[in-house]
Amino acid sequence: MKSADFAWVLSGVLLNAVAQLLLKAGAASAGQINLAAGAPALWRTATGLALHPAILGGLACYAISVVVWIVALSRVEVSIAYPMLSIGYVVNALLAWWLFGEDLNAQRWLGIGVIIVGVVLVARSGGHS
Repeated sequence: MKSADFAWVLSGVLLNAVAQLLLKAGAASAGQINLAAGAPALWRTATGLALHPAILGGLACYAISVVVWIVALSRVEVSIAYPMLSIGYVVNALLAWWLFGEDLNAQRWLGIGVIIVGVVLVARSGGHS
């Protein structure tokens, strides 16, 4: 895969990862959402979340990532590009640990290692578009 093509793919993946982290930050501001709270409480929660800067930022990142991803797919085979989304799992796990204090136990580290090996194998498999 050419460097420029990989940059498009990686940009799309990272924008998607940032979107997830922003949505998590916005959701955390509301606390655990209780679906049994009743319509008025749910409406207040939904309205608050819809206007929360982190939620809006996450949605904006998603929108931009779609455009970037379309450019990437115009340059790279989908069988190469799509597995690269797994990089987002690694980025999200590491940043969730750092930003939100989420647990990264040995089993998760092993999974991250497997993902990295898989991404390297897919990236090196060729793929000429």
